[in-house]
Amino acid sequence: MSNSADSPGTGSTGSGPVRGPRLKPVRVLTAAVFALAGLIFFTSFNTAKGTDIRTDSSLLKLSDLVQERSHKNKGLDESNATLRDDVEALAERDDGSTKAQDEKLSGLEKNAGTEKVKGKAISVTLNDAPPNATAKLPGYPEPQPDYLVIHQQDLQAVVNALWQGGAKGIKVMDQRLISTSAVRCVGNTLILQGRVYSPPYKITAVGDPAKMQQALADSQAIQTYMVYVNVYGLGWKVTEDGTVTLPGYSGTVDLHYAKPVK
Repeated sequence: MSNSADSPGTGSTGSGPVRGPRLKPVRVLTAAVFALAGLIFFTSFNTAKGTDIRTDSSLLKLSDLVQERSHKNKGLDESNATLRDDVEALAERDDGSTKAQDEKLSGLEKNAGTEKVKGKAISVTLNDAPPNATAKLPGYPEPQPDYLVIHQQDLQAVVNALWQGGAKGIKVMDQRLISTSAVRCVGNTLILQGRVYSPPYKITAVGDPAKMQQALADSQAIQTYMVYVNVYGLGWKVTEDGTVTLPGYSGTVDLHYAKPVK
């Protein structure tokens, strides 16, 4: 038998059947890849139901809901403040109380933060670092994303230091703090008394500017924060604002607490 008769696919007459051309392994693999890609596309289409699977609409709706509730809470606070003014105006009429009792009540209202407070003030502004920040000083690691954002403990450290420095009243963003106020951060946002804020965060305090600035400098938590300011570029600015009038607290004074689930 000649070599040509033994070669597959030559079309020569021989004792064995003539074989068709063999598929090369590369072509088989290519076909399999395209088939798998088609299956993934079909599955993704069914899962997304014709929507963009890169965008999670539920997250967008949640974000819109949070902002909507925040604006609603702001409106309710303003309405509550108006009603409180009306109540106070009615209470100032002859209610049978003595002058001493009225003075005592006024003092309690100032301590509670529901009355306006006026005096010399300083402001502290904190802000996230640039997203492309790098270590500015040798010997420090390159920043993780967590290093470049303001955290809850940073805001709490400033508020605590200002109280320690004798602040008579403190305002965070546009809201007056009282004894039950909780400064909380979720992700990269501040949630304060039912309203949501994004950086930069501004904290204003009325009191003795020199004592409050010294309290800021003495705070160990703020000293740690200043390392991140100098190395990674977190925002830090302290200004003297002159005479400022802080608004009285206008929100609810009811305590909110967890309830057991039955």
